[in-house]
Amino acid sequence: MALAKRNEGAKVNANINVTPMVDVMLVLLIIFMVITPMLNNKVNVDLANTTTATAMDDANKSDAVVVAITRDSRVYLGQDQTTIAALGTQVKDDLENKTDKMVYFRADARAHYGTVMDAIDAVRTAGVEEIGMLTENTEPNGPAIPGGQ
Repeated sequence: MALAKRNEGAKVNANINVTPMVDVMLVLLIIFMVITPMLNNKVNVDLANTTTATAMDDANKSDAVVVAITRDSRVYLGQDQTTIAALGTQVKDDLENKTDKMVYFRADARAHYGTVMDAIDAVRTAGVEEIGMLTENTEPNGPAIPGGQ
């Protein structure tokens, strides 16, 4: 009597289905593409709360000149840390070819008042006539609106 040999190994399909992996990767790519422009926003500061702020939408533009002052008196022009002595010339260089000569300040609520005033004076000596102080708008009946004056 002979043994019946079954060849089941020949029927196995060893191909990998990559369609679910591609779907997951595309979803992750879309998420990162949406979130990345928001991440370059700014230096992390806790803005002062006000109830009479007006919206300053131009401060959110990518070419806006924004000076940030942290609570430990560090001064940033955009994302780059700088000193108050060099701030005026750097702002002047940034505003050289722009029609809008507005500089926005994002000062931490607990920042030293003297540091904020020194930074404003440095920007004013560079020839800037208009500045905007960015705050958080806290309406008594509504949610906070970031980017107010």
